[in-house]
Amino acid sequence: MSVAELQPREAQVRAGSKLVVEPVTPVIGAELSGVDLREPLDAATAADIQAALHRWRVVFFRGQDITHDQLKAFGRAFGPLTPAHPISEGLEAHPEIWERQVGEYRDRRNENDNLKPGRRRPRDYKGWHIDITFVANPNRYSILHGVQIPPYGGDTLFTNLIAAYEGLSPKVQRLIDELQAVHQTTGSEFGGPNRAPRRDGRATGPFVSLHPLVRVHPETGEKLLFLNPSVITHIPELKEPESQALLDLLFYEATRPEYQARFRWAPNSLVVWDNQAVAHAGPIDYQHFDLPRVVRRITVAGELPMGADGFTSQALEGELFNVIG
Repeated sequence: MSVAELQPREAQVRAGSKLVVEPVTPVIGAELSGVDLREPLDAATAADIQAALHRWRVVFFRGQDITHDQLKAFGRAFGPLTPAHPISEGLEAHPEIWERQVGEYRDRRNENDNLKPGRRRPRDYKGWHIDITFVANPNRYSILHGVQIPPYGGDTLFTNLIAAYEGLSPKVQRLIDELQAVHQTTGSEFGGPNRAPRRDGRATGPFVSLHPLVRVHPETGEKLLFLNPSVITHIPELKEPESQALLDLLFYEATRPEYQARFRWAPNSLVVWDNQAVAHAGPIDYQHFDLPRVVRRITVAGELPMGADGFTSQALEGELFNVIG
């Protein structure tokens, strides 16, 4: 068999494209190159990147030394941007950009670990999550730029929630196709009750939403396990022990190693993931080192998720995730 025949068919892009796609696993993740994100994206290249994203769920760029404005311009090639976060504000001059430092993650983990038994709700599940599902319209895509990266550590894991759903037995699929789950946050995160009011005047929570447990991807039509362990509290149609047992089972399935990719950061790496189809965890080892780590995130606005049974997500408490432009 020739080398050409060994190349994965999905790695190919349209004729004439300058984008190079190199898959990192058969199931999730691809390195993209051939594009300088300091320059405006033309429509065809943006479409190529989006096609790679829908095929591989998360894509990785290297060596992209870009400014705040260039980061935002890249994000806007895929849709309007949201504010940095529903609870925590972004940079004052760039409200779309959320800057995170490693000490913030460590402080939050220490706070969780010191809770009395039975007081943590929902369960931590080792940091796995989908971004911002406590609002009824979570973001479509997440874009994370590595600004200050340690020479080792700080990796991020990604898992393919479409593959996780497809790996379930048909009977379990039929059971969860018609279920919803409550996603909520108390508003105590990211600074606690003493944080200053938002500059834009918007509320900082609490937020509670009802989402389908199985979502239909709005752009590809695929079914996926819409499981966010960090904010799901329960499945309303089930008794509490049934709800927790089913969520534990689904979390185990969603984070099986064969559905995962692990990304090792370097300065000026940029990662884009389809927040409609991917859960992630990271930095996975932040408690074990004190080296500086700074990343900046923007999010592309999404829509109300729709379930396999036609159920549309509902806001039970708090406002929708708004759009900056």
